[in-house]
Amino acid sequence: MSLSTVSVPAPRVPSEADTRTWYERVLGWSCAGGPPPQLVTGIRFDVLELPRDAGAALLRRHVTTGPVAVMGRRMRFLVAPGSAEELDALLDWLDWGGVALDLTALGAGGRITAPVPPGRTPGESPRGAAVWLRPPELGCEASLPALPGPGQGTGAGPGPCAEPAGPDLVRLVAAAATECHRARLGRRTPQPLAFS
Repeated sequence: MSLSTVSVPAPRVPSEADTRTWYERVLGWSCAGGPPPQLVTGIRFDVLELPRDAGAALLRRHVTTGPVAVMGRRMRFLVAPGSAEELDALLDWLDWGGVALDLTALGAGGRITAPVPPGRTPGESPRGAAVWLRPPELGCEASLPALPGPGQGTGAGPGPCAEPAGPDLVRLVAAAATECHRARLGRRTPQPLAFS
């Protein structure tokens, strides 16, 4: 057989069933609707959603995140379940309350489009399809950014609060708010910002 007669099959595009199976059986996450399948928020994780440009700037900072997906012009950061309920209070506490940031959260009852599972060939995905920038792994929920529990510290210094409590939701929200504000000002201002 000559090399000219060997045909190479086209990359396999994962079916909706393959995608749903990976999320439900491998990660244990709830899916609903489709196509494409939707990941249900508020059970295993919540989602902080912000503009793509602000999210890209956030990823360049020294802030610990969990899995991160992008879809179109929005970036999605997975955080611990229950975090969505805390967003408004956190923004107020951080003195961002009342500022138009385009930073939202999805919690109980929400859904996001399921990105193609990592390591799978997305084939000819439509432009703007959901993809993982930092894919989830089995058990990743234990390391999602969360508020420290009573008596837990953030691992920021010596003393009884020195034990790491996992990624800090407060630091993530503070950095996200700053980057959302900078991105909004940058879209309105054609010149470089003095504080960037």
